[in-house]
Amino acid sequence: MKKFDLLKTIQLIVFIVFTVICALIVFLNKELFHTIAVDSNVKLMCAMLWLALAISFMFIFLDFHLFTKFKHDYKELDYVIHSDPVAGIANRFSSDALIDKYVDREVPEKMYCIMFELSNIREINQLYGHVEGNGLIRDFANILRMASVNLCFVARNGGNKYLAIFEEGAEDKLEQFLLRIAQKVRTHNSDTDKMPVEYKYGISAQKYDKASSITELIALSDRRI
Repeated sequence: MKKFDLLKTIQLIVFIVFTVICALIVFLNKELFHTIAVDSNVKLMCAMLWLALAISFMFIFLDFHLFTKFKHDYKELDYVIHSDPVAGIANRFSSDALIDKYVDREVPEKMYCIMFELSNIREINQLYGHVEGNGLIRDFANILRMASVNLCFVARNGGNKYLAIFEEGAEDKLEQFLLRIAQKVRTHNSDTDKMPVEYKYGISAQKYDKASSITELIALSDRRI
């Protein structure tokens, strides 16, 4: 995609430069300009050449337009595939794509996993309905997304659970991540117009757990909730 974009950009630049050079040659050469003006055959030939240039420019511009639309559609499709429609963050498909990187590979010692559970979602659904419940799922997902910036990968793992994976983790990063979440949850819960967030989590660390696979490490974090 990038190569095609670069190729079309170069093509457009060359086309513009060529057109400007031709125009300068015609307008700066008085004898040539006079010949074109008085000779009907030369005038017709020049008109056809300028028409060809105009059509070429139109097709190059159309290519840019179609390519831009294609990129936009591709990004939207990619977002739909990799994003959870309710939570608005990465979905199980995205988690599986990351997990696949470590299939049949030794789990890095610096890897940490945290499984979160939104513990009051069933109560919210029963008391206020699924619309409010979905709103709470989005709110907690947004808290995790903001807290994870520059620290880790987060995704909704289905239902009321969310997964955080630190590929190059350290205990200070985990502490920073959990502190950010706690602070943002307190801020969220202080707003009486919003459904309160109640959550639990479990942590697994390859450094201590020595899991045989990444899926085992994730399962450990889930069992520890």
